[in-house]
Amino acid sequence: MKYDVYALLMAEQGTCLDRRGNKVKQLSKSSVAWAFLLATAICLGVGDAMAIEEPEYETLEQAGDFELRQYEPHIVAETMVDGAFSDVGSEGFRRLADYIFGNNRKKASIAMTAPVSQAPGSEKIAMTAPVNQAMLDDKWRVTFTMPAKYTMETLPEPLDPRVVLRQEPGRLTAAVRYSGTWSQERYEMNEKRLRSLIMERGLEPVGDPIFARYNPPFTLWFLRRNEVLIPVRRQEQ
Repeated sequence: MKYDVYALLMAEQGTCLDRRGNKVKQLSKSSVAWAFLLATAICLGVGDAMAIEEPEYETLEQAGDFELRQYEPHIVAETMVDGAFSDVGSEGFRRLADYIFGNNRKKASIAMTAPVSQAPGSEKIAMTAPVNQAMLDDKWRVTFTMPAKYTMETLPEPLDPRVVLRQEPGRLTAAVRYSGTWSQERYEMNEKRLRSLIMERGLEPVGDPIFARYNPPFTLWFLRRNEVLIPVRRQEQ
């Protein structure tokens, strides 16, 4: 039996949709379990062949799991979600995944290079990493980075009014990397660790912490790449 990996990912997130947004037959628990193991095996088998584009940055300092990075300007698709830490990522992911998989309006300036599976008048956008989650004005801001080949003028327009495209400036960012689950407890533990590392280096936080997830939900917890990111600036001497 052949499974659509996007449908599997959505099923794991609690949604039974294919990549076109159509409802699909709900899988039994045993089928989901086997599909989960199959998808994991595929991911482990192809390794770097499934490399996903990330925002460009230069590593200025590295010490263990800590990095100081200078990010280049980039564009994100963002959505604001109400709810608990553990719930908003799934809801935000669904909205943004719908956008990149075709729930958008193609602009006339974009060449017709769509795959056959693409809905007429829309454009499929390559998946990138990480999926970022940060608290902003009592809501959670969930973002996908857009591929570097796009500009604000060439990206297709979201059809969901809850999805917005935004230009992000370049910024100096401190990061700490960890594996494991996506629990709030682990996130807060590593945020505290990152703030301590920032203070040790005489850096000053200038923005809210960001929870960055680099892997699909079906990735085994001990193989996941998670990060906490905090925008910083160097204190004047």
